[in-house]
Amino acid sequence: MKIKFLVTLICFSLASQLQAQPDTVKVGAYVISLHDINFRDKEYTMRFWLWFVYDNPDFDFSSQLDIPNAKTIEPPEIILDSLNGKAWVIMKMKCTMKARWTVLDFPFDKQHLRVQIENSLFDNRSLVFVPDILGSKFDKQDALDGWTISDFNVADGNHQYETGFGDVTPGPESQNFSTFLLEMDIDRKALGLFMKIFLGMYIAFLIAAISFIPKPWELDPRFGLPVGGLFAAVGNKYIIDSVLPETSSFTLVDSLHTITFLGIFAILVVSAICLKLYDSGKQEACIKTNRYGSWVVITLYLLANIFFVGQAIF
Repeated sequence: MKIKFLVTLICFSLASQLQAQPDTVKVGAYVISLHDINFRDKEYTMRFWLWFVYDNPDFDFSSQLDIPNAKTIEPPEIILDSLNGKAWVIMKMKCTMKARWTVLDFPFDKQHLRVQIENSLFDNRSLVFVPDILGSKFDKQDALDGWTISDFNVADGNHQYETGFGDVTPGPESQNFSTFLLEMDIDRKALGLFMKIFLGMYIAFLIAAISFIPKPWELDPRFGLPVGGLFAAVGNKYIIDSVLPETSSFTLVDSLHTITFLGIFAILVVSAICLKLYDSGKQEACIKTNRYGSWVVITLYLLANIFFVGQAIF
């Protein structure tokens, strides 16, 4: 009698464990393209294929699919089929994704993109994603212009919502959902963009540096050119800042413009010292100060640029 009771207890325990196992869903992705990268609004647009292979007929990804870090999700194109007796759902997605851009080294920046996919109805007690690692890839020719995808991978994860979603009955105060994560690192091809956005700044400094050529006592070019260059450099910074997100960090853009402002200020200081020496009747000292001052300012400006740009690249 005891043996029969133990066998019954073991069978009941095994059955309970089997019932507690969540259903698995094999999921993969193929990235078609990334475009409309918008730093100011912290977003980008992504087009990609998703596929799901599963047994449970209660799963309906056409209505249960959720991408928590997407701003907008356009209605997908859906293909329903079967594969080895399992439901096979293929979806062509287009989403506007939220992004946390890192602009510290802009335009030599490297970004990490992350797409998080969930089932909005079934938590991880009922559904667990199994990533299709071998099948998940990206279009190497057309996926992204102006950037290089340096790393691409898919993985499964867990997303905890610290709420009962209005359920006041006794029980857990949080819910956990299985997630499918699509992640990639992208590196910008930045040399051409660097020249485009900073050319105006360097021209502004060169305009200011030209003031070293006239004689130190010629007031109009000695002070007019640097002031004009300063306004041009300030305008260039406002243009670049208009396309970047607000940040409290001191970025490469801030560093290069700051040394440009300081360089132009140094040019004005040298001119002022030279004018003071000339008014004191020390013409020879005035000419020497102008000559050595110009070399010091220009050399330090070039070295500072090389240092900051090299630091951003490497």
